[in-house]
Amino acid sequence: MDTLFLLRKEECITIFSNIQTISKKEEQDAADYFESEFEKERLEFLSDYLICDKETAVWAAKVFYHAAQLYLVRENTAKDLDQLIPEFRGEKNVSALLSADLSLRFLPQIITALQTLDPNDPLIGRLENILSQFHYSGVEYDLDLGKINWEEELEDPSFRKLYLERIVEKRAYRLAEIPYINQLLIAEFGLHKDELWRELKIINEEENK
Repeated sequence: MDTLFLLRKEECITIFSNIQTISKKEEQDAADYFESEFEKERLEFLSDYLICDKETAVWAAKVFYHAAQLYLVRENTAKDLDQLIPEFRGEKNVSALLSADLSLRFLPQIITALQTLDPNDPLIGRLENILSQFHYSGVEYDLDLGKINWEEELEDPSFRKLYLERIVEKRAYRLAEIPYINQLLIAEFGLHKDELWRELKIINEEENK
């Protein structure tokens, strides 16, 4: 719990000298903690139907926690990667995306640090695959999102609003210049476009066909 609190409040994490085992009680405590954090952030969701997916929130927290530990502790860990960084096997809906984001929003920093140490580290690809599934948490990271149907991905109005806000917050030009997203942003900005993001180009979709 102390590790999660530091991560959420101070954006820092304690690295141990060996991989720590997470107990069932710690998982339950984490689930309760993330539920309370989700409720605080839900004030921005403008939606009453979104609830914390506690199982997904705990999965994401364990992925981030183990990724951070593996940044320094790698001896005899290769055989345990499937257990330490498991694939997501739940239902990927808006509640799951936002619940996972409570931890995965910090994952790009870990991946960048791993790339500095060893760009060929197989852990990087594993983490990038997870971030590609939960790309709302990796808006600022250079992911291959070319196969995404953005109209379907951003169909939910609450999620669409949050996604656009994060693109603006992170100044994610790569995403902002995707024609569909660009149109959404320009419509959202209205007459205040130059005040909110002067440098953003207005993309003509016809010119990109």
